[in-house]
Amino acid sequence: MIRQNIVEILYFLGDGYAYDIYKHYVSVFPLVTMRSVYYHLKKGVSTNEFVVKDIKKEKGTYSWGPEAEKIYYALGPAASPHIIPKVKAYFDKKKCLNRA
Repeated sequence: MIRQNIVEILYFLGDGYAYDIYKHYVSVFPLVTMRSVYYHLKKGVSTNEFVVKDIKKEKGTYSWGPEAEKIYYALGPAASPHIIPKVKAYFDKKKCLNRA
């Protein structure tokens, strides 16, 4: 269920890095841990539901050092989005807020 929900989110996002996907996920489906989302992203790559689109190193001031590696995911060939109304409504609302 978690992996399918991530498929739905990536359908609307296009692509995103793990923490960004997690933030959207929690906004729509609050009962999930960050660890679960990260696990399902990695598992989804092995099942071809997701593909690694890009890996970027970003400089910043992080608690672990001056750089963070962000892995960007996108939908893979085995993904089949169902367009869950709850997810669609969330992204429709985000589009309206971004235009204002």
